[in-house]
Amino acid sequence: MAARETIALAEPELDVRVQTVTINEVFVSIQGESTWAGYPCVFLRTTGCPLRCRWCDTEYAFYEGTRRSVEDLVQEVCQHDIPLVEITGGEPLVQPAVPTLAARLLERGKTVLVETAGAYDISILPAGVIRIMDLKCPGSGECERNDLGNLARLGDRDEVKFVIADRADFEWATAMVREHALCDRVAVLFAPVWGELEPRRLADWILALALPVRLQLQLHKILWPHAERGV
Repeated sequence: MAARETIALAEPELDVRVQTVTINEVFVSIQGESTWAGYPCVFLRTTGCPLRCRWCDTEYAFYEGTRRSVEDLVQEVCQHDIPLVEITGGEPLVQPAVPTLAARLLERGKTVLVETAGAYDISILPAGVIRIMDLKCPGSGECERNDLGNLARLGDRDEVKFVIADRADFEWATAMVREHALCDRVAVLFAPVWGELEPRRLADWILALALPVRLQLQLHKILWPHAERGV
């Protein structure tokens, strides 16, 4: 009787992209933006961003980073007795494992913020994540990249941020807020481009129209004006 042929079945390969994240830096600081400003926060800054906003202040995150497992990152975050975590970038949503990372952090009882441009579908993030969406104004140079379908995907805990360089940006942002009734649905943040638009001038514009939006200053830059990263 002929010997039975043994066929070795290959083990299914795991997609390393959904198990690892390329991380630029992990650090603890005071949350400087959003309605969560002022709270201690653990930040996970991801590497890479296809957008090139004219006023970007984290260009070092475009290319620098180390690939790390989701579980390794969760363990590092949980070493800090801090309930608030933000995944930022770069652009977090270009990395396939970020939704998994966010889900694992939620499972560990963390409040998870994800700061993302308005160019990527925010619905890929798990329920429970607070999405802070930076809708790009014309002055950024990336306005045409906005996925306006995201406006219908927002939940009542999410936030929309407009970074404003000049009066034209302000008028564009105001029109978007009104057209999409954003203030009735989410927290809306108007932030001046750091070092370009005087905050008081933006405050005057908001007051003149009695807009129900929050003036957002970058608290971390006020506290540590000379720090280049890690704040």
